[in-house]
Amino acid sequence: MERFEVYIFTALCSINFLISCVLFSKITREQRDPYMDEIFHVPQAQKYCEGKFHEWDPMITTLPGLYLASVGLIRPVVWLADLKGSVVCSTAMLRFISLLFNSGNLYIIYLIICRLHMKDKSRSASRRMFSALALSTFPVLYFFTFLYYTDAGSTFFTLFMYLMALYGSHKAAALLGVCAVLFHQTNIIWVAFCAGTVVAQKMDESWRTEWKKRDEKSPSQVPLTINGAMRVMRFLLEFLKTPNNIKAVVLSTWPYIAVAVVFAVFVVLNDGIVVGDRSSHEACLNFPQMFYFLSFTLIFSLPTSLSYQRVVRFLQSLRKQPLIYAVLMTFSLFLVWKFTFVHKYLLADNRHFPFYVWKRIFQRHELVRFLLVPGYVFAAWNFLDTLRSKSLFWFLCFSACLVAATVPQKLLEFRYFILPYLLYRVHIPVPSLPRLLLEFGLFTAVNTATVYIFINKTFQWPDSTAAQRFMW
Repeated sequence: MERFEVYIFTALCSINFLISCVLFSKITREQRDPYMDEIFHVPQAQKYCEGKFHEWDPMITTLPGLYLASVGLIRPVVWLADLKGSVVCSTAMLRFISLLFNSGNLYIIYLIICRLHMKDKSRSASRRMFSALALSTFPVLYFFTFLYYTDAGSTFFTLFMYLMALYGSHKAAALLGVCAVLFHQTNIIWVAFCAGTVVAQKMDESWRTEWKKRDEKSPSQVPLTINGAMRVMRFLLEFLKTPNNIKAVVLSTWPYIAVAVVFAVFVVLNDGIVVGDRSSHEACLNFPQMFYFLSFTLIFSLPTSLSYQRVVRFLQSLRKQPLIYAVLMTFSLFLVWKFTFVHKYLLADNRHFPFYVWKRIFQRHELVRFLLVPGYVFAAWNFLDTLRSKSLFWFLCFSACLVAATVPQKLLEFRYFILPYLLYRVHIPVPSLPRLLLEFGLFTAVNTATVYIFINKTFQWPDSTAAQRFMW
């Protein structure tokens, strides 16, 4: 990092932190008591602050990473500042932990972008910094910066793990992966993704070697045909049948394999992934979750991904390969028809934005979910097209992890899309500065509206006098 870039980025981080602190202060004054999931997280963290590590709220479904991290950060501050009383682990103090994680996310995202796009000399420092700043204010993630939720810390450790994996520090990455899993059990998928990127890199090397033996140039993209799919399948089978390849993969990914083995033991002993209350966290094959994620991604990436040229390419692709799109449409319609699941919370809790998305779009008419399928197909094509610079095997790895992270979830919850979206966004080519400004403007507008609604548009339930607030 150049010295000038260091100064500018430091100033940017400071301004971002200052603005976040102002918003944090305003939100905390308006909502002093624990809200929503905080009614479980805050008392549990306070028990840990008191050293009661054996007491556990059975309604909590995640591992204690958030509470352990909170105690680890708060205790030294308490000792240094000689703090006493209820302020030590108050709701405000615990929420401030999320704010610290958000500041860390900005720095980690910046380093990831620099690492992923370091070969492209045309990308200026301002574009890298603005890209990181915009992503650190990604609305769904940024909102939970001001509440005591697992999302900011989970994102921090997962992205930190991926950064270490990009630098080849796989032991450190695996240890950070353990921390990430302690925040969210589903982060084991992104531990597998880090291992998968190593395997994909070795497959890319083997793929290029195979084509060199034929004195042919390795194709950057495999055609979407039966022959193309068969070619890839044959290569994968040959790769997996070669002992030297397996040995190289195991030697490169053993830290991640160790984490996976420990996690498998935990699942067996715990009789499942979820701890605590399992009644509302049952896995299912909710394939339309992928469609919801692709639509979510298309909307939030509009300033950086969509262009007139891309729309023209899609229409040309549609005209050249009508049979493939017809099959894709039919298959998507079948998945929507047979595999749409609706969680009871989605229909009952009117404090969450997904409640209104479902009510005002999907419940408007029983045919709406089918009429949205063409939009899903375009969102999927746009997703694929923006990642066309990535290798085939990397894309297969990312897609497999994306399916694993979304499809088993019965509940439509935008928080589940945070990590998949961020990992998608950092891998697309760094957008131009005007597009980054548009993205930052969109995120700022959404954040402003979200915070304003949360603070000012309160309401009450008929059977409760407590103020209810709208949120992601």
